[in-house]
Amino acid sequence: MRLSFDPFSGTNNIMRRETNARQRRTRGPTTNAPRSLALMAALATALAVAACDSNIIKHGVQFHEGDLQQIQPGMTKEQVRMNLGTPSTTAVIGDNQAFYYISSTATQTAFMLPTEQERQVVAVYFSQAGMVDRVANYGMKDGRVFDYVSRTTPAPGGKEVGIVSQLFRNLGQKQIFGD
Repeated sequence: MRLSFDPFSGTNNIMRRETNARQRRTRGPTTNAPRSLALMAALATALAVAACDSNIIKHGVQFHEGDLQQIQPGMTKEQVRMNLGTPSTTAVIGDNQAFYYISSTATQTAFMLPTEQERQVVAVYFSQAGMVDRVANYGMKDGRVFDYVSRTTPAPGGKEVGIVSQLFRNLGQKQIFGD
């Protein structure tokens, strides 16, 4: 690098600028490639982590602990509706009626399908007089319907029939395709 100094003209500064410009042209543009690459990687990681955040999805009636304790045997259907709201569905069981309040909680991560974490079915059974007979709180335990209050699993068909009665209930019945 050649420097010439002229105290009256100021050419010293001009020559330095030209020399620096020539050196930049020969070395190529100065970039911060490692720094920008790290910044892009950090941004991509932050987006990936934010996209994998799971959402909690709640459906149906969500109860608090005290809501179910307010329902006592002997209450009318209207009193139950006032305390718990409109049931999700109703059913007639024999001569009696039942209100069912259904809720579920699921989580969904990014674009994946939601997975159910908890399901709760509160059943309020009424007598023929329209008064609360009993309250059952059903949930999912090991993939089967389970009553958390009485700790029993209901029998299929809703009847408490023993195994011997189930095996021999068709004896003496007329066979449709038999002689």
